[in-house]
Amino acid sequence: MKVILLENIKRIGKIGEIIDVKRGFARNYLIVNKKALYASKQNISEVRKIKTELSRKDNEKKQLAKSLYEKINNKQYSVKKLSTENNELYGSVKPTEISKLIFNTDKVEIKPSTIQPIIEIKSLGKFKVKINLHSEVDAEILINVESSETIQ
Repeated sequence: MKVILLENIKRIGKIGEIIDVKRGFARNYLIVNKKALYASKQNISEVRKIKTELSRKDNEKKQLAKSLYEKINNKQYSVKKLSTENNELYGSVKPTEISKLIFNTDKVEIKPSTIQPIIEIKSLGKFKVKINLHSEVDAEILINVESSETIQ
């Protein structure tokens, strides 16, 4: 299915590009989230007209992402969790918990869907976490998992 992108999407394309994607991806993600339009002749001419405005909006999003990047990149956040005697956690540290931790510490709101732990956080220690702020801006933070108490 051919669609026209309304914003830059990492590993997919740039604003105004006409790309061929699977029908389900187009219908269930791109079009529903207003990231793309069906590639009809009318839509193609309309996107050409508003392409400069779309680029300006994308640049604004990019500037916002860069300011968030300056606030949180390479920062370390600590979280205390219950653990077993061999340093494994009961459960794991999820993106929603990391998002709340960043908000409580720095008053920066990050969507949990943009947080991607490099490996799943299921034990004590330090873990790198990538945060996708924009299609061209990625921040990296360090999560330090400490034991609040050990249960045997």
